[in-house]
Amino acid sequence: MGPEQTPPRRLDIARPSQAPQTRVNHQIRIPRIRVIDEEGEQLGIMETRDALDLAQEKGLDLVEVAPNARPPVCRIMDHGRFKYEQSKKQKKAKAKSHQQRVKMIKFRPKTEEHDYDFKKKHIVEFLEAGDKVKVVVQFRGREMAYQDRGMRIVTRLLEDLDESALVVDPPRMEGNTLSLMLMPSKKQQK
Repeated sequence: MGPEQTPPRRLDIARPSQAPQTRVNHQIRIPRIRVIDEEGEQLGIMETRDALDLAQEKGLDLVEVAPNARPPVCRIMDHGRFKYEQSKKQKKAKAKSHQQRVKMIKFRPKTEEHDYDFKKKHIVEFLEAGDKVKVVVQFRGREMAYQDRGMRIVTRLLEDLDESALVVDPPRMEGNTLSLMLMPSKKQQK
């Protein structure tokens, strides 16, 4: 390469941020630490080398549990088992959590009986899954003159879903749409 040539630029690819790793055994560089044994008993402040020797005698690891404390707190434990239990807890918490989504069902003032039943069945399924449902009755052109038909559809739907839904937002006209928001009733959520 000549003096006017610059070396090729290396692309910095963004890597996903990782959680701060816990230091284990020889990764702990601080000379004095507070030590807790495997039963949870405090052994006090001691030299890191002595704590490592104690952990190795018991066939366990020295794991830093509170790195920001002064002095840092380390615990004698089986690190592999600890990581396994942490991952199980995270998976369990993730499985229990359900993000509530908003589903939308559209009706028209001329919606026939079969279509009404089909859409009502879907609304019930969404509510049973724990999601909110936005019901929309769309009016086009001259249909605006028949807003009472849209209101009848909404009233009938509320009567049919009396057991399984609570009204979050009551029916209201917004431009050329009549909409309301439903959420699962307390009986459904149990």
